[in-house]
Amino acid sequence: MKHAYFTKPSPLKTLGINELIAKGGKLREEHGRLTMDDFFFEWILNLIEATKNHEKYREKECINLIASEGLKSPAVREMLSICQDLESRYAEGTNTLEGLVKERYYQGQKYITPIENLVASLLKKLFNCTWVDIRLVSGTHANLATFKGLSMVTRNNKMIVAPLRCGAHISHDYTGLAGSIIGLETINHAYDLDELNIDPDKSATIIEATRPGIVTFGGSLFLFPHPVKELVEVSREVGAYIVYDAAHVLGLIAGGQFQDPLREGADFITSSTHKTFPGPQGGVILANSDTERMREAIKSVQHSVFPLSTSNTHLGRLPAVGLVALEMKLFGEELAKQTIRNAQIAGEYLYENGLKVLGENKGFTRSHQLAIDVQAYGGGKVVAEKLEKANIILNKNLLPYDDQRNRENPSGIRVGFQDVTRRGFMKDDIQHLCDLMLDVIRNRKTPSQVRGEVMELRKKFTEIKYGFKSVEEVINYVGKYA
Repeated sequence: MKHAYFTKPSPLKTLGINELIAKGGKLREEHGRLTMDDFFFEWILNLIEATKNHEKYREKECINLIASEGLKSPAVREMLSICQDLESRYAEGTNTLEGLVKERYYQGQKYITPIENLVASLLKKLFNCTWVDIRLVSGTHANLATFKGLSMVTRNNKMIVAPLRCGAHISHDYTGLAGSIIGLETINHAYDLDELNIDPDKSATIIEATRPGIVTFGGSLFLFPHPVKELVEVSREVGAYIVYDAAHVLGLIAGGQFQDPLREGADFITSSTHKTFPGPQGGVILANSDTERMREAIKSVQHSVFPLSTSNTHLGRLPAVGLVALEMKLFGEELAKQTIRNAQIAGEYLYENGLKVLGENKGFTRSHQLAIDVQAYGGGKVVAEKLEKANIILNKNLLPYDDQRNRENPSGIRVGFQDVTRRGFMKDDIQHLCDLMLDVIRNRKTPSQVRGEVMELRKKFTEIKYGFKSVEEVINYVGKYA
């Protein structure tokens, strides 16, 4: 027998999804003949519809310029689809100082253990380090475990960070997990507005005066390499560990086109695995375990990973991360070069056409990102929402000279080029895209007028470059050399 929802009209059919959720309880009282199952069926149908619509909208109809979102190859997507059982399993336990499985507390690890060890080994090889932890489920989790572990081993609750308005991730800030969850006292690096970077001389003075346990680099608005090597000596003198948050630039590092934090003196790299490193959502920590000082720190960070902050480590993503390591080994340099080139092309073009693109005296960027001041056009919130209506997706962003409290409508927008680069955009395509952005930002056309042009441009790019098309293609390629 069919449920009543399918055999009689429901007053809920006339409501939008948000109103449906908001008024569900009230409607049940007004219409006593309805049962809770009616609500569940309505919600399920809307859930399925919204999911299908999202996939079509963001994958087929929009151009994505969100700097924190990567694009997986068909082979990586296929690898994820293979792991249906693996994504349901647990593998709690401890690791060695090489980042390999030491002991697991569940049975059924016959293949899970080699999977973890193989992925760890691939990442260590790719980034030329001797220790990795791949159990983190996000970049923020990687920061949590690293900051907590190092604060325990140093017995020091002070951490130097870039100011939030100058690009630090919220997890570094006193208002985020560093301050509000772990209880660290965060102290800002000195920042040079002209260079759009940390001021090494002034920051050295701050480090000497405050004697922190952790000195942090990296962030979310990240245009130029940070002065790691310039601040290694003073950090060592005060007993601080250097943490480099590479969430946005890990793929550029893998491609050898940004900076090499571990060779420049960073003790730990924390990162997500789904931005310029184009894998599934997850996290990773990298380091070298070649000194007693580092081994002591790694033990504390590993303890912070498990048992302090994780149980299920979302195993289903790991084989795909390992496959991305292969893609970055083979194609990472070319991908990173073209991503940076596209960002610089866009920066120059937008600047020449009247937008205030930051960093004009430095080539606009050396990463995948641009920062653009759009205060003259209503501010970051207004511009980002207008572009969204035209199916160009990016985000508002604080700029280094903004009031940090003005997060709702900051001066800037942040624009990332890793997605369009992997789809095959080159110079002419980037400039065409910039023209469409300018039409909206400068009110030459309405968003609805531009939306059709955006969708037509998107239709031209049907393949994902710099990667493999299938797992079979991977097997055939690797088989030639195995």
